Amino acid sequence: MPAQTLPETDVRVEEDVEVADAWVTIVWNDPVNLMTYVSYVFRSYFGYPEAKAERLMRQVHEEGRAVVSTGNREQMEVDVQAMHGFGLWATLQQGGR
Repeated sequence: MPAQTLPETDVRVEEDVEVADAWVTIVWNDPVNLMTYVSYVFRSYFGYPEAKAERLMRQVHEEGRAVVSTGNREQMEVDVQAMHGFGLWATLQQGGR
């Protein structure tokens, strides 16, 4: 009986699609919002646990920015608009390139 082989799949193509579709929401430091408020926004909007929200808030404060969400462009546009609604300075960028 001849050996059976599975059809080959091109995994690289799938990875390229995922990388091309990877966008990020970045929250930037500003002189207006309190650190406690920024942490609150991350907990309430994204549902992050307190420790993660605090870590991201510290990153914004100390490094000037933090990536707070990753996904497709449409969802990142929604997240950026939500951050603007909370009074935070946020932008999106393609994260995989």
